[in-house]
Amino acid sequence: MKKRFYWHLCCVFLLPLALLACESALRREQEIFTQNDVAVEVGRGVEILYSDSARVRVRIKGPVLLNFTERDDPRQEFPEGIIVDFLDDRQAVKSTLTAKTAVRRQDKGQVTARDSVVLNTAQRERLETEELIWDEKTEKVFTDKFVKVIKPGEIIYGFGLEANQDFSYWKITVPKGRIKADQVDKALQ
Repeated sequence: MKKRFYWHLCCVFLLPLALLACESALRREQEIFTQNDVAVEVGRGVEILYSDSARVRVRIKGPVLLNFTERDDPRQEFPEGIIVDFLDDRQAVKSTLTAKTAVRRQDKGQVTARDSVVLNTAQRERLETEELIWDEKTEKVFTDKFVKVIKPGEIIYGFGLEANQDFSYWKITVPKGRIKADQVDKALQ
């Protein structure tokens, strides 16, 4: 009976001490991590779908997504590349945007694609530039950088571009020239 008494007495005194030790260890762990340490979430093999009226309109894929949850600068970064497919009502790809990096600003509803940006359409048109901004709300793409548009039979280049995201309408802001495809072939011979 004395042994039980001492056992209970030890438990009564040792249990609170053990809990206090765990609590202080937990506090030390929490103090190690700062807000900056946990302000980024990492996703691999990411696919994001945008839908309207229960139809998928845009599909974004990337090997790595960094989701920064900072209050003053929330954003999503695709540091290893991005592929954006713009889809029609039957889920067929109307145009595809690729780039080596991209940043999505949720507050602005814009994706800025950079470095070797290419937009290909189902009509075999191709846009090449170093930076392209896609506005999710207006469904437009634009840039003020140098652009080259390759169409069957000709190449058009200049500075700045405004277009629908599916490239059904586009306009180069400051066109610099036009080259017929047969002229390019002759120059290369």
